[in-house]
Amino acid sequence: MSILRFKAVEEASKRMPVEVKVPEQLPSEYYGTYVFNRTQMSKYLSKETMNIVLEAIDRGTTLHRGIAEHVAAGMKMWAIEMGATHYTHWFQPLTEGTAEKHDSFVDYENGPGGNIIERFSGKLLAQQEPDASSFPSGGIRNTFEARGYTAWDPSSPAFIIDDTLCIPTVFISYTGEALDYKTPLLKALSAVDKASVEVCKLFYPDVRKVYSFLGWEQEYFLVDQALYSARPDLSLTDRTLMGHESAKNQQLEDHYFGAIPPRVASFMREVEYEAYKYGIPLKTRHNEVAPNQFELAPIFGETNLAVDQNLLVMTLMRRIAPKHHFKLLLHEKPFAGVNGSGKHCNWSLCTDTGIGLFTPGKTAHENLLFVTFLVNTLMAVYKHNGLLKSSIMSASNAHRLGANEAPPAIISVFLGKQISGVLDKIEQSSQDDDITVDELRLMKLGVAHIPEVLIDNTDRNRTSPFAFTGNRFEFRAVGSSANCSSAMIALNSVMAAQLIDFKKEIDAKTGSGMKTEEAIFDTLRHYIRECKPIRFEGNGYSDEWKEEAKQRGLNCETSVPLIYNEYTREESVVMFESIGVLNEKELHARNEVKWEMYTKKIQIEARVLGDLSMNHIIPVATEYQSMLLDNIYKMHAVFDKEKANKLSKEDAALIEDIADHISAIKTNVDDMVEARKAANKLEDAYEKAVAYHDTVEPFLNVIRYHVDKLELIVDNQMWTLPKYRELLFIS
Repeated sequence: MSILRFKAVEEASKRMPVEVKVPEQLPSEYYGTYVFNRTQMSKYLSKETMNIVLEAIDRGTTLHRGIAEHVAAGMKMWAIEMGATHYTHWFQPLTEGTAEKHDSFVDYENGPGGNIIERFSGKLLAQQEPDASSFPSGGIRNTFEARGYTAWDPSSPAFIIDDTLCIPTVFISYTGEALDYKTPLLKALSAVDKASVEVCKLFYPDVRKVYSFLGWEQEYFLVDQALYSARPDLSLTDRTLMGHESAKNQQLEDHYFGAIPPRVASFMREVEYEAYKYGIPLKTRHNEVAPNQFELAPIFGETNLAVDQNLLVMTLMRRIAPKHHFKLLLHEKPFAGVNGSGKHCNWSLCTDTGIGLFTPGKTAHENLLFVTFLVNTLMAVYKHNGLLKSSIMSASNAHRLGANEAPPAIISVFLGKQISGVLDKIEQSSQDDDITVDELRLMKLGVAHIPEVLIDNTDRNRTSPFAFTGNRFEFRAVGSSANCSSAMIALNSVMAAQLIDFKKEIDAKTGSGMKTEEAIFDTLRHYIRECKPIRFEGNGYSDEWKEEAKQRGLNCETSVPLIYNEYTREESVVMFESIGVLNEKELHARNEVKWEMYTKKIQIEARVLGDLSMNHIIPVATEYQSMLLDNIYKMHAVFDKEKANKLSKEDAALIEDIADHISAIKTNVDDMVEARKAANKLEDAYEKAVAYHDTVEPFLNVIRYHVDKLELIVDNQMWTLPKYRELLFIS
C-alpha cells in the first residue's frame, strides 16, 4: 500500500466522535439567537417602524429609505451587542453559492483624522456596490463595467456569523438586470401570489395573499478528511473520477434508516445546534440508502426564506464537517454504482386565510378549489416540462438522474390511484350529470360529484421527478448541490402564467353568460384531457417509458447544453416576460453562464483524470507489470522451460492485460486532450459546451473503465489512491 494511502486509512480508522458542547437547554430556548427576527425587532425597533417593516414582509409593500435608517440603527445595536464588528450584504450570484464582502462598522466621527465610531446607516443597509465584473453575468457586464448593486431583502432576516452581520440581498447590474437567483425568485413569488389570489377569489373573496412554501430535503455524503485529501479527484471535482465499486456497497439495503454512526451523530448534533441558533427548524436526520450518505430536512417554510436557510445550512455543514474530521460532499454523484444525492423540494401554496391549495377538502366546494389548483399545476408542468428539467440540470446532476433510485431526465407527474381516479371521473362525465356544490342547488355542471379525498391519498413512486404527496408536490429531480431558487423560479413562474391563462378563460366564459362553477368545470375538463401526457404512474427507469414519453411529446433530451435551450425557447421567453420575472436579455445571459459553467466543470474533470491516469495509475501499473516480468525471468532461471512456462502462464496473461489497459488509457487520454484543444478554440459558449459534451465527456467513462480494471489487477499494496471500500464506510 502506498505511504499516503496507508497513512490516510490508518488515520481514518482511529477516529473517535468529537464531543459537541451543546448547552443544557431546549432548542426553543436558544432558537433564532443569531437572527434579527421579529422577536429581536420588537426589542430594538419602535412600534411604528416594526409595523411598517412587518407590513412590507407580509404584504409586499415598499419600504422607504427613512424607515431603513431606523431599522439600521436598531440592527446595528443588536449586532454589536452580539459581538459583531463587521457587516456584509449576503447574496446569491450565478455561481450556485453565496457571496459576501465584509466591511467594518468603524468610521471617522468627524472626518479623516478624528476619532472613530461604529456607524451603520440606512443607506449602507439598503444598498451596497460590489464589483460585478468578476461574477458570471453571461455578457451583461463587461470586465471594464464593474458597477453592480446589492439591495436589502427585508423578507429574509439578517443574521450573524462569527463577527459579521449578514444581510440577505438581491444583486443586480448597473443597468438593472438580475445577476443573481434571489431577484427573479422574489418576482416569481410575487407573480404566483397575484395570479393565485385572482383564482382564489372565484371561491373565497376574502383571500388577499397566497404564499409559496418550500420544504427541502438535503442529502449529502461524508468522507473522512484524510481519505478525501488522498484523492485528488475528490479534492478538485468533488467526485471520484475512477474507482472500482466495493464488493459491498448498498446492495444489502442495511444502511438506509440504520443506526447512525457515532462520529456522524456528533456532526449532526452540532449542525442542528448551530442551525437552531439561526432559526432553521431542522426536523429530520437519518442514514440514506448509500453508505456514508445521510439526509437532514427542516419543517417547511416560506419559499424565499427556505431557500436562504438551505444555503446557510450548506455553509454551516461545510464549516462544521472538518471539526469532526469529515469532508462534506454535496456533489450529486460522488461515487459510481451507489445512490446519488438529491435535494427534494416539497412545494405548496397556501392562502393568508389558512387554506392549503393542494390540500383536499371535505366538501365539493373545497375540493373544487383543490382540483382547480391541482389541474392547473398539471397543465403548467405539461406545457413547460422541458423548462422545469432545465431548471434542475447541471453537469453533476446529469450523472445522478435516472440512476440508483433518482428520477429520470424526463419530467412527468405521479398522482396516485385515488387522485387519478377523481380526474378521470371529471374527464369522463357528461353534461347531464348533477352535482351539489357546497350545499347549493343542483346544477348541471357536466361532472359527477367529487368525492371526499383523504390527505394521505397517494402511494410513493421513487422514479417520479414530480410527485403529488398528499398536500404538496415533491420536485425530486433537484440536485443536492443546487440553489433551490433555480427550480422554484421556474416552478412558481409557470404556475403563475398558467393561473393567469385559466382566469382569462373563466372570465371569457362567464362574460358569455356561463355560471362561474360551470365555467370552472368546463375548463378543468378540457385541461385534464390536454395535459394527460404528463401523468405517469409506472416505472420511470424502463426503456418502454422513454419511448412512450417521446410519443407523448415530452422532452426526452439528455444533453445538458441542449437542455438549457429550453430557457430561450420563444414560449419560455414570452412566459417569463409576461409575468415580469426575467426578460429575454437576462434569459440569454443566464444560458451563457450555464454553458460556461458546464464547460469548465467537464474541462476540470478531463484535466484531473488525464493527470491522475498518466502520473498515478500508469506508473503504478507499469511498476507492477515490471515485477511480474521479473518474476517470469526468475522462474526461467530456476525451472526448466516447460515448467517455467506453465508456472508463469498466469503472470504472462496479467502482463498482457496490463499492457492492453495502459495502451488504452494512453491512447484515450491523448485523444481526450486533442478533443479538449479543439473545443477550446470555439468562441461561442453554446458550441463549446456542446463540443465538450459530445467529444470530451465520453472519454471520461472510457478511461475510467480501463483504470478500474487495473485497480483489480495491480497489487493492493501498490495502489496509490484510497479505494471505494475504504472511502464508503465510516467506522
